[in-house]
Amino acid sequence: MDNELKKKLVNLLKKKDTKKSFNYPLLEDAFSSKDLLEAIKVILSRQITMSHKTKKFEKAFSKFIKSKYCLMVNSGSSANLLVFFALINPLKKNKLKQGDECIVPAICWSTSLWPIHQAGLKPKFIDVDKKTFSINYETLKANITKKTKAIMLVNVLGNCSEIDKIRSIANKKKIYLIEDNCESLGSIYKNKPLGSFGDFSTFSFYYTHQITSGEGGMIVCKNKHDYRILQSLRAHGWDREYTKNKKTFNFVNQGFNLRPLETSAAIALSQLKRIKSFKKVRKVNRNKIIKELKASSNWNNQYTFFEASKNLDPSWFGMPFLINKKFLSKKKIFLQYLEKNKVETRPIISGNFANQASVKLHKIKFNLRKLKNAQEIEKRGFFIGLPTKLLSTKIIKRLSNLLLHITNI
Repeated sequence: MDNELKKKLVNLLKKKDTKKSFNYPLLEDAFSSKDLLEAIKVILSRQITMSHKTKKFEKAFSKFIKSKYCLMVNSGSSANLLVFFALINPLKKNKLKQGDECIVPAICWSTSLWPIHQAGLKPKFIDVDKKTFSINYETLKANITKKTKAIMLVNVLGNCSEIDKIRSIANKKKIYLIEDNCESLGSIYKNKPLGSFGDFSTFSFYYTHQITSGEGGMIVCKNKHDYRILQSLRAHGWDREYTKNKKTFNFVNQGFNLRPLETSAAIALSQLKRIKSFKKVRKVNRNKIIKELKASSNWNNQYTFFEASKNLDPSWFGMPFLINKKFLSKKKIFLQYLEKNKVETRPIISGNFANQASVKLHKIKFNLRKLKNAQEIEKRGFFIGLPTKLLSTKIIKRLSNLLLHITNI
């Protein structure tokens, strides 16, 4: 790219703050001018499909997460799908069999659950911890049976449970541990990154997550054998990565087309360089919001705040709230009030996923009475975004006043 064109693009991409009124979205404009310039460079190179930039990002991610084998795909959902199809693949050593049981937390996303079902395995919902929204070790231990062959662990909104104990029991019972870390990139537990504990771990670079490439995902695994299976599954079952003649079509496996675009890799690579600053700023913003709420004369313990697990250095991207029981009857009207006043909200992931119509449609069995914490989190919970830029005192005060208005509804 010549300097004149680059200069024009930089001027074109410079953000102009034209907002005059208060607005608090889940995430502000996530892409910097530099991110977009990196994507434009790829477009101008005319190498859009998966190539050198993807490999460069995989290498950088490997260094960041401290795991050797990293494979980029087109979304976190695709990452989960490939993991479970790798686990049942005929080439997989000690592969899972049709009907094998996989434990999954009731607080999860659609594509934390459905790849288990799509791979012919049997999902088993268990309850979560009210403080972390993730699988509780004692609950997990009580639910493991001889039928249990895999655990789908979901690290929620930057948090986790006692993942070292969960890893230990998985090792002891010879159970596969899959770590869905799509919402927790950058969190560190006992000096080890979340997303490096599982036999397989998955990540998402969706728009509102810790870093974003618009869409995109990553799989981390422990050995070259699993890595090669994942590579073939990602691209049609082709062995192109290992053959000298790139023009031959030698299909060694079944497969999908879940390859990422070079533009996504370029943006993700640019963002990964700033994840530590994103993490720091989000922590500061979160602490200031809580401090402002509690310092207000209108503070009446309206909320219970989501706290980081012991031994965890969290990487937040959203700020969850649990409405306390005294104010719970006002939740629906209150969330409408927030949206009307330009504060964007979401449920805690998708609430208790066992309540979703698709679970009934596909006849996934569960006992709702054993999912009490998940039910309570769905009933009481919501979250707001945490921007990657420091919030002004004016915005924090305005946001705090709106959040405390639940008392007056």
